[in-house]
Amino acid sequence: MNKVFHVMYDDDDTLKTAASALVAKGIRVKEVYSPFPVHGIDPIIGVKRTRLGIAAFMYAMTGTTLALLGMWYFMISDWPMNIGGKPSFSLIENLPAFIPVTFEFSVLCGAHGMAITYLLRNGTLPGMPASNPDPRTTDDKFVMEITTEQNGLSADELEAAIKETELFELSTKDYK
Repeated sequence: MNKVFHVMYDDDDTLKTAASALVAKGIRVKEVYSPFPVHGIDPIIGVKRTRLGIAAFMYAMTGTTLALLGMWYFMISDWPMNIGGKPSFSLIENLPAFIPVTFEFSVLCGAHGMAITYLLRNGTLPGMPASNPDPRTTDDKFVMEITTEQNGLSADELEAAIKETELFELSTKDYK
């Protein structure tokens, strides 16, 4: 039977020190739950750099393309209008007037796309149960999750290594 250890700490520096000590012993940390981002914990526990920035850029470029194509179609191709004596013969001639709308539409598409991507990626859609192991991690505690499945050590060896750190509380759960 596999076990999962939820090791609770009351300080972010203690968490980083403990994570460094455990990783140095070859113990893999599955996840860290904290009330705020702990800077520097990602490289310690081996979390790869996120690709959400690339997704944000793609959503913004989609917004830019849609805005320029839409304004070209509405203002130049479909129903050209003479506004203030300025001709509407090409997109290039009218591009300075289109920049504010293009920027706003890029931000709109980027923000909506990232909100949807973030919710889907984290599994936090409305009505879904929280994956947080302890509600105190939303207030002032930090939890490190370690499983026997991801480490080559027995549950007793893992527990002994974990207890060498300055932990606040340790809870163990069995899972299949």
